[in-house]
Amino acid sequence: MAYSSLEACLLDLEKHGHLVRIKEEVDPHLEMAAIHMRVYEAGGPALLFENVKGSRFRAASNLFGSIDRSKFMFRDTFQLVQQLIDLKGDPMRALKKPWQYINTGLAAAKALPLKNPISKPVMYEQIKISDLPLIQHWPMDGGAFVTLPQVYTEDIDQPGIMKSNLGMYRIQLSGNEYKMDEEIGLHYQLHRGIGVHQTKANKKGQPLKVSCFVGGPPSHTLSAVMPLPEGMSEMTFAGVLGGRRFRYAYDDQGQCVSTDADFVITGLVYPEENKPEGPFGDHLGYYSLTHPFPLMRVQRVYARKNAIWPFTVVGRPPQEDTSFGALIHELTGAAIPQEIPGVKEVHAVDAAGVHPLLLAIGSERYTPYLPTQHPAELLTIANHILGTGQLSLAKFLFITADPTNQLTTHHVDKFMEYLLERIDLTRDLHFHTQTTIDTLDYSGTGLNSGSKVVLAAFGEKKRELCREVPSVLQSLKHFENPSVCMPGVIALQTAAFTDYTSAKSEMDMLNEQLKHQLKELEGVPILVIADDASFVSATMNNYLWVTYTRCNPSHDMYGIESFQENKHWGCKGPLVIDARIKKHHAPPVEKDPAVEKKIDRLFDKGGSLYGVLD
Repeated sequence: MAYSSLEACLLDLEKHGHLVRIKEEVDPHLEMAAIHMRVYEAGGPALLFENVKGSRFRAASNLFGSIDRSKFMFRDTFQLVQQLIDLKGDPMRALKKPWQYINTGLAAAKALPLKNPISKPVMYEQIKISDLPLIQHWPMDGGAFVTLPQVYTEDIDQPGIMKSNLGMYRIQLSGNEYKMDEEIGLHYQLHRGIGVHQTKANKKGQPLKVSCFVGGPPSHTLSAVMPLPEGMSEMTFAGVLGGRRFRYAYDDQGQCVSTDADFVITGLVYPEENKPEGPFGDHLGYYSLTHPFPLMRVQRVYARKNAIWPFTVVGRPPQEDTSFGALIHELTGAAIPQEIPGVKEVHAVDAAGVHPLLLAIGSERYTPYLPTQHPAELLTIANHILGTGQLSLAKFLFITADPTNQLTTHHVDKFMEYLLERIDLTRDLHFHTQTTIDTLDYSGTGLNSGSKVVLAAFGEKKRELCREVPSVLQSLKHFENPSVCMPGVIALQTAAFTDYTSAKSEMDMLNEQLKHQLKELEGVPILVIADDASFVSATMNNYLWVTYTRCNPSHDMYGIESFQENKHWGCKGPLVIDARIKKHHAPPVEKDPAVEKKIDRLFDKGGSLYGVLD
């Protein structure tokens, strides 16, 4: 379907049983987010909130709440987009078999953005920030946020839509020190195109023009989060995916306006003008805390006729952005192997908050005349991965090669078992210290600052992984409740973390108890030190979330019988990961019980959502 608007998409979803209308008045302060999460967790439909307290505008959520619904919205273009991305890596294929790719050429005709005269529908009326549905998602959030923005900027040296950047960077609309209707907060992370644009504008002493599009066809929303190949414009991608050219115009202040969007907020970001932004319950499952981020001075706010405000809720995975990720992988699965030679698969693990943990399958082709049993090419590939776009935000990279081509990164448990069966902890750990990590990851030494580790394993199977707790771990002093997280990984519980000096003493104590028991620990390559071992081991998702979001590799990884030789660190016994909560960590997001009880009315008999969760 070539949707011309968000409302056209919602009507199509409703016609096919994928949407429910909520007619009761709902409070944007915590209630709307709580309703969304309950429906998402139950695998429910998209939602249209028709009566938002304090706003005359409707709101919609959970459009991308399932991979099936996401693919339904793009049912006429999905396969064509996959072919186009594939052809970018191998354009000769179209020349060799043109009859197979004739439709991709027709689809590509939708790619070029279409400049409209500055007129309706998006210019239907000018409104104020305070007119919008000001949705606060989590109790400790600093205010209301835009969670599905399409933030548009242009290169000051090469203006125009074809050299522009469209990204999804959250926007704070209210709270903190922002002057209502005059100022909003712009949060973006490292390695984003908008950062390049702002840097150039700053050097010239000029404000950066920013337009925030909200709503419009769903292809526009998805395009803002796509990790597109270098040189591919988000606007051209939106046109191909949506089956309709991206329509835009410039207003009389020179700001770009998406004429299919439901709302457009335009403004200016002046050099070195920052204000505190946050907190915000984010996709790692913790609050990102208050930090100075660019201040955007609002110029105008536009709304189309009968505009609808789309939103989502992020928090500890899985959430709606999990489905986003699955959809993106299906669309672009072939792109990363084309960009990084030797890579077969890369998977950012959603349960671990996406950026903290990457799994990869590479190749070992360097010495065919002398078969190797240790990582060689894998290390080159690992460095390439950690230097590529958003993949560079990864903190843990587990990488291996599989000559049988039976392994996949998307079966996380099987992948981890395969790698842990082969890892040599004296050789296969490679640290990157004092480097950048995800802005939202508070396990490091400061904002954007921390460390990385590559665990690269290759060769024959070295060990059988334990599936029960070895007896040697059942009578330790100060470390208790040993619990199996997965084969080869045991969680131990100990006192709460106080400081790194005490932590080192505690790990030295553990080492003293285990350094003569290495034979009994052969099947245990990893020990996780936790505040609650039962919680960590209860599910695979708990293990992934706790272990890889609460550890800074350079500071929180130890080893039984560890050593340093020629600047290489390794250990002869198990690797020890201290995954306790540290004082500098951000608090986890948690639902408000009172709000949860309050929204029960919608799910009770007679409520708009009665029976939706059945």
